[in-house]
Amino acid sequence: MAVKIGTGPDSWGVWFPDDPKQTPWYRFLDEAAEAGYEWIELGPYGYLPTDLSTLRSELDKRGLQVAGTFALASLEDPAAWPELERQVVGAGELLTALGAGFLVLIDGMYSDLRTGEPLEPSQLDDSAWQRLIDTTHRVADIARDRYDLRLVFHPHAESHVEYTEQIEAFLEQTDPDRVSLCLDVGHHAYRGGDPVRFMREHHARIPYLHLKSVDRVVQQQVEDDGISFAGAVKLDMFVEPAKGAVDFLAFRDVLREVNFDGWAVVEQDMYPAPFDKPLPIAKRTRAYLREIGIG
Repeated sequence: MAVKIGTGPDSWGVWFPDDPKQTPWYRFLDEAAEAGYEWIELGPYGYLPTDLSTLRSELDKRGLQVAGTFALASLEDPAAWPELERQVVGAGELLTALGAGFLVLIDGMYSDLRTGEPLEPSQLDDSAWQRLIDTTHRVADIARDRYDLRLVFHPHAESHVEYTEQIEAFLEQTDPDRVSLCLDVGHHAYRGGDPVRFMREHHARIPYLHLKSVDRVVQQQVEDDGISFAGAVKLDMFVEPAKGAVDFLAFRDVLREVNFDGWAVVEQDMYPAPFDKPLPIAKRTRAYLREIGIG
């Protein structure tokens, strides 16, 4: 087993390129390094400097390297393509120049990330689902052919690929040579999945992980009251790996069993977060993962 451990702006409460409620980018970089991480994701395109020389200088002075970053848009909506392409091209140019290997693709949420208000139906019809598959392949080809990046699709809560049966249908209908998976352990558990079982069964398609856990008490409240993803995050739905419902010792054992050789990025959703909240969590999480033998 060879696991490279990273973190990302999400663990500092960052969901948007620019928002006064979010930790300033330079503080995120300072604290990611202070917490003991050597690898990061860039976060939403535009949060970190997009000028390559500036970004490289800021990373180098802190001893940080880049694993990847994400692009997010409604994959089934043709009108969303220009914005998605802007993110893919912008991020792709930075990632390839910085020696990163992965582009994480996320379908847009069907609820508003700030307010939780519904934006669109939670289920796609057959034609919309096929457009999602086709757009994923289109992005995968751009990532591979233009930027030499591997596409990893991220099933995300309150997107159109969130439940185990949806993820498995997605895997069946996408080309394994072009599309891999980013398994977010916390999101998978949040939607009732078993990340230990899923990793054991589908590890051949999973070179990239997002690590966090869930608070089962809050999860039950969310389900009982119909609380949105945005609302759930504000209730601290997602917690440190050491403190939640996901069995990280069993997950570690599966990683060893399948001889996992890839990336694991700590990504604990907490928007909005008080600026002093993330660093102690990041330090504890890094120490815990090291203690149990993950990275």
